[in-house]
Amino acid sequence: MASCCSKISPIIPIFVFFLLASSPIRAARSSSETNNPHAKNQTFRPEQELQKLKISPDGDIIDCVLLGHQPAFGHPQLKGKKPLAPPERPNGHYTKATMAAEDFQMWRMSGETCPKGTIPIRRTTEQDMLRANSVTSFGKKPAKAVRRDTTSDGHEHAVGYLSGDEYYGAKASINVWAPNVTNQYEFSLSQMWVISGSFGDDLNTIEAGWQVSPDLYGDSYPRFFTYWTSDAYQATGWYNLLCSGFVQTNNRIAIGAAISPTSSYGVGQFDISLLIWKDPKHGNWWLEFESGILVGYWPSFLFTHLSDHATMVQFGGEVVNSSPGGSHTSTEMGSGHFAGEGFGKASYFRNLQVVDWDNNLIPLPDLKVLADHPDCYNIQGGINDVWGNYFYYAGPGRNVKCP
Repeated sequence: MASCCSKISPIIPIFVFFLLASSPIRAARSSSETNNPHAKNQTFRPEQELQKLKISPDGDIIDCVLLGHQPAFGHPQLKGKKPLAPPERPNGHYTKATMAAEDFQMWRMSGETCPKGTIPIRRTTEQDMLRANSVTSFGKKPAKAVRRDTTSDGHEHAVGYLSGDEYYGAKASINVWAPNVTNQYEFSLSQMWVISGSFGDDLNTIEAGWQVSPDLYGDSYPRFFTYWTSDAYQATGWYNLLCSGFVQTNNRIAIGAAISPTSSYGVGQFDISLLIWKDPKHGNWWLEFESGILVGYWPSFLFTHLSDHATMVQFGGEVVNSSPGGSHTSTEMGSGHFAGEGFGKASYFRNLQVVDWDNNLIPLPDLKVLADHPDCYNIQGGINDVWGNYFYYAGPGRNVKCP
């Protein structure tokens, strides 16, 4: 049975069932409570004091789960251990965080949070599972989800990238939109990739950003996500916390939860800053949101090539065209408007940096940009004193030049 856990856990559906029915950290809910938009989710504090969390405005239920009970600690190499202490940040990184910076998700709108010693996990529902083709494919990216020379699999990209050197992390600010996705089998995302290995079966990637995926989440909200694989999306790697892998340490950010606010065409722009870097001491890959807000880490033992360093970094957008042989999809990338429209209209990545061998954040030495189908989605790079390395990208999909 192929899945992300096939190399690290003998039974795949255990965590899925745990989320659907039997989490020891939350109180049971009746069906009437689940269907009531005003019902409250019950969760236990570490000292077993009962706390109630409201259902998120988007319908999500967020469970507070003890740190040591999160999926990552089902891994044999983590059983009985505790999350690691924060690592040394890259040199040149400003780390003053604010409480307001964490309030970028819908479930936090009423000031909700999880108690210290727990983490928020978006509950997987029966409806989530029913949308999947199978239990083993739920929460996984299909193979060939990284840009390469062909897009016959339907994945289309507009990306900036670096390759051919040793990279120990990457940083960027990404503005968030709510692109139209035309059907359940497609998605639209904007993310960073940290990559090592060939584009064969041994590809390792670490990924983070935002995505709209009706298949995975059942709606059209942009959501904060993480991903990893150590074998080119074949047997390893799932989104978010759906399998043993990423170790979350933050009690205020729910991976997979909806982002609010979002950018609006010609009006306000909203972006999020993400940093991924390799801890020089322990070798794990950490994820930081904004400045100073640690989300958690990917243990180095998950990977083969990335246990050392990355050889490629990518930034940009990706969509799935579910009918690559027919009419092009109208699924939008980013804002749904081409790069040439510029600020407030096109999507952007700004302040692009990488982490070098000595744990320094440095400007990009030579950013290349590439769009698989520039008549459908395109990209334009630049550099200035305010945004450093940046690019605009996006597109509407089907149009007169992209039939």
